[in-house]
This record gives sequence, C-alpha cells and structure tokens, in this order.
Amino acid sequence: MPENPFFTASTLPYSLPPFAEIRAEHYLPAFERGMAEQLAEVAAIAGDPEPPTFANTIGALERSGAVLGRVSAVFFNQASSDSTPEVREIQKEITPRLTEHSDAIHLDRALFERIKTLHAAKDTLPPAESWLLTRYHTDFVRAGAELSAADKERLVTLNGELSELATAFEQNLLADTNAAAIVVEDPAELDGVSVEAAAETARARGLDGKYVIPLVLPTGQPPLATLTNRALRERVHRASVGRGATVNAEIVVRMARLRAERARLLGYADHAEYVVADQTAPGTQAVADMLGKLVPPAVANAHREAEDLRAEAGFDIAPWDWAFYAEKVRQARYDLDTATMRPYFELDRVLRDGVFHAAGLLYGLTFTERPDLPGHHPDTRVFEVFEEDGTPLGLFLGDFYARESKRGGAWMNSLVKQSDLLGEKPVVVNNLNIVKPPPGEPTLMTFDEVNTMFHEFGHALHGLFSAVPFPRFSGTAVPRDFVEYPSQVNEMWAVWPEVLANYARHHETGEPMPQAMVDRMLEAERFNQGYATVEYLAATLLDWAWHTFTEDPADPVSFERGALADAGLDLPLVPPRYGSTYFAHIWAGGYSAGYYSYIWSEVLDADSVEWFKENGGLLRENGDHFRRELLSRGGSLDPMTAFRNFRGRDPRIEPLLERRGLL
Repeated sequence: MPENPFFTASTLPYSLPPFAEIRAEHYLPAFERGMAEQLAEVAAIAGDPEPPTFANTIGALERSGAVLGRVSAVFFNQASSDSTPEVREIQKEITPRLTEHSDAIHLDRALFERIKTLHAAKDTLPPAESWLLTRYHTDFVRAGAELSAADKERLVTLNGELSELATAFEQNLLADTNAAAIVVEDPAELDGVSVEAAAETARARGLDGKYVIPLVLPTGQPPLATLTNRALRERVHRASVGRGATVNAEIVVRMARLRAERARLLGYADHAEYVVADQTAPGTQAVADMLGKLVPPAVANAHREAEDLRAEAGFDIAPWDWAFYAEKVRQARYDLDTATMRPYFELDRVLRDGVFHAAGLLYGLTFTERPDLPGHHPDTRVFEVFEEDGTPLGLFLGDFYARESKRGGAWMNSLVKQSDLLGEKPVVVNNLNIVKPPPGEPTLMTFDEVNTMFHEFGHALHGLFSAVPFPRFSGTAVPRDFVEYPSQVNEMWAVWPEVLANYARHHETGEPMPQAMVDRMLEAERFNQGYATVEYLAATLLDWAWHTFTEDPADPVSFERGALADAGLDLPLVPPRYGSTYFAHIWAGGYSAGYYSYIWSEVLDADSVEWFKENGGLLRENGDHFRRELLSRGGSLDPMTAFRNFRGRDPRIEPLLERRGLL
C-alpha cells in the first residue's frame, strides 16, 4: 500500500497538497500520527533541560506539528466544500480529539512556565519575536493555562462538548438545507428563474423530470427577487427560515450555556467579553455603543422602504414579497432590471477581466492557469500567481460552484501558509456557491455574486501577500473584527470604472454594458440599504444576545423574538440575515460574539476606500502602499497600528454612515 501522502511534505509546486493521491482513509491515520508527533515535540520542548530561549521554545513550537498542519488544512477544506458520509464520520470523531489535543498543549504547566519566563523578559527581544512571544502568552492564558487543576479539568470537558456540538450543528444544517430545497413539479411556476438550472439541479439530485430551487445560507434567497409566483415565494421563504428548527434548537441553547460557563471559568462576565478581549474593539461597551447608534436610522430607512414597496404592490406585503417588490421599485426608480444585467457578468470574464485585472493594475500580479495541478474537486481551478517581474508568489484555487456536498456561503481557506521560518509560499482557495448551469451553458452571475467574488479574493490577497517570518502570523491570522476589512476594501474595484468596463461585457456579443445601465446600477447602490442594514444588525444583535444573556435561554424561537424586540429590531418584514438555528457563522464558523466584525471592519473599509479615492484610485503606488503597510503584515503587528501606518490616522465612522445612507 502506498505511503500516506500526508506523512511527507508534498513535492508539487508550492507544496500544493497532492489531491490526486489523497483518499478518505488517509485522514484518520494522518491525524493520529500528526497529533502524536506534535505531542512528542511539545514534550521535548517542555522538558528541555536548557534554560528557555526564543529559539528552543517559541521557535520550536512554530516548527512543530507539520503532519497535523498538512492534514488539517486539506481535511477541513474538504469537510466544508465537498463533504461525504465518510468525511462527516471522520469529522465527528476527530474534532473533539483535536480539541483535546489543543488543550493538552495549552494546559501543559511545564511548557507554560517556559513561556511565562520568556514573557517576563520580552522587551529584550527583537520586535517580531517579542510580538510573537506576547501572542503565545496571550493564547495560553486565554486557553486556561493559569487555572487550577480542577478548573482545567472542567474546561477540557466544556471544550470537548462544544466541539462535538459545533460539528453536529454544521452537519445537521447541511443535511437540513439540502432536504429543505424546493421541489417543483410544474415548470410554469418557475417564471422569473432559470428553468434549465432548476432542472439541472434536480437531475444532479436524482429527481429527473422535476425542478429544484436549492437554498443558500442567508435567510434571503436570491430567487425571491424574481419569482413571479407568490405562493412559491412563500414556500421558499418558509423553507429558508425553518432550517435547523428541529435538529439544531437544543444544540444552540446548549452551546450558549456552555460558552457562558467557560467564560466565567476564565474570569469573564460572559462569552462576548471573552471574545472581544482579544479583538481590535476596545471592549464590549464600544461594540454595543456602535451597534446601538446604527439601529434607529437603519430602522427608519427600512420603514420608509416598506412604504414604497406597499405602494408598488398595492397590498400589505409579507417577508417573501420584499425582494420581489424591491426589484420592481428599483426598476421603476432607476430603470434597472437586475435580470438584464446578468448576461454582462459571465463567470470567467468576471474572474479574468475583473478580479485578476484589478489585481494586475493595483499590484502588478499576473495569473496563469495550471490545469496540470489537481484541485480538491473536479470543478476547482488552479492558478499560479506571479509578481510583475515574474517572481513566483503562490497558488490561487477557485472553487466557484454550489453542490449538495458543500456548505452554504463563501469563504477563503489557506492550504499552505506562507512563512520565512518554514520556507513556504502561500496556497489559498476561494469557495463560492454559484449555481452551476447545464453543460455548455455560460455561468451568468448576479451582481451580488460578482461582489462576493471580489470580496473573497480580497481574503485571498491577504493570504498571497503575506510576508511574515512565523506561520502563527501568516495571512489572515488577525483578529476576527479585522479580518473582513481587506476583503471589503477589495469590493470597491468591482465598480471602479476602468475595471467594470473591462469585465462587464455581454457573454454573446462582447459588447460592453451600456453606460446608461452602468450609471443606473451605480445610482442604485444605496437602494434598499435600510433593509440590508437592518437584516445585518438583527443577526449581529442576535449573536450578541446569545453571548451576553442574563436570563437563561429556554428555546431559540422565544429567545430570538425577545432579543430582537429588546434591540428595537423586531420587524417582521425584515428577518435577521441568519436565524439562530442556521446561523453557521456563530455556532460552527468562529464568529461567536463576533458577527459585529463585518460592520466594525466596514468602518475601516469605508475610510480606506475614501483614502484610495483621495489619492487617485487604481494606481500601483496606492496598491503598493496598501500591500506594504497592511496586506503583507498578517498578524505580525498590532492590527490597528497597521491601519494607522496605512491611513495615517485613526479611523473615522462618517464614511460608513455616508455609504449606508445613515447620516
């Protein structure tokens, strides 16, 4: 039997995982060897008779766990993007074991004593080493290294149960989302959406002769904007908001209680305080104050928008009518039909002539597709990325299509982290969920999908431009309320005139999008911002409520209703962007008490966009400045210091308020 491909470093360019050789049966043995090897390495570090030094303690920890790092990067990318029953069983088994493994390292008293000794003299080290040492010390303290033996034992129990519950939530949601897909018998009901795409989705699910509308992660399903059949819109909406209600209700309540107990054990008032203590926000009150300021003007905007929609509809609309009549009002007000825009947004042209083109103009990058290099799924495309002078930079993988085995949403993963210490260049992947058309048909995108592609590529650039000495700081290894900032900035290039004109071309004729349509699209950017801001704030404050509760939650339905009412966001027409039982970000995605980070990051983003516009926009010197001061730095310095080095001052909130029409 061939050796497990994870046991040795990949020989492919950039250490790209050898996906063609990897089988499901390789994962568990690789995890087991990887954990055993790292524990042996850690034991050697902790038991070293020599006095602790940066090299023999922190540097050695940075080098440890090579096999575990390789298998983890590949496995968890597959678990999200191409799950199988076998992979799901491995995930159930290995996730709590990995949590136990992490606890064993962070709660190792001898190891922590070495770190603590070094930390006391951190000012004698060079800045990069001192910052890494500080981060290690913080990580260990936050993981419970200073707790008593009894409290450590309880912490390990809490962490283990939480990891099991998070995996169960994620897997339940995937299954429930697939099961809740809308099956349609009569194609006449599908007026307003692609009958061919619905038929292809049905065929892929073994439902030949029928039609399927799959569900994406957020509450607001894209077909609601164009489906003319109101009864079908209601079916879609109810299926969307009902996901997880039976399978995840007990899980979310249990997780909220366990997180609250863990926070108290670690010395914090609640889980939100624990989370924010290691973010860029100065404290929970600062987060609550910012969110509170945004709610009243956003709600007022949403009420005004609702009146316009009622007038257009001629009746009292329901939640499943909002997107449809918003589209009608948009058409009337701006003479803009989003369906007529789709032919100008063909996926490959958006990618090459939009996303890559902007990166070329701003940073001098070029991209060469490498069909000889395998991805993790047949739909995955691999691109080699080069600097302007031809120097190889890394690999970018694009996995753009939705499938039953893929979780909802869009995200970026690092398959290989850049670091000087390990001599590694970056390999990053973007995952999207665009409905795949029938064979031979073009992939035509909505502008929201275009914007998402630019957004996720902003994360990819953060990983590709990483130029840090230590893997702990590589790429997107920054606080959660900072990580969305660079990706949000990258969205600006989607509508930058020079970029838009290059990719927004009719997929059949090659003709550019008419300037009048472009103008109307840009004029409409602020349209429906009341709805967009309220649905986001509702989800954010719902997350906040779950992680700051004082009265024990009984069930998600009553808790959610009370939380939204308390926040002034109980608007039936504008449900939260995610309901509690399908809010994957906070229960399985690392955003617990951190969903506020999107709007917090948008403050930085809007202020940075203003800087680019003030300094001439899409210029190489601007891109180089942003790359040098921020994108390349990863977590190697305080993130707000990096922002100030780029912007020249602290951030201002006014550009965000202006953007969202809240001034």
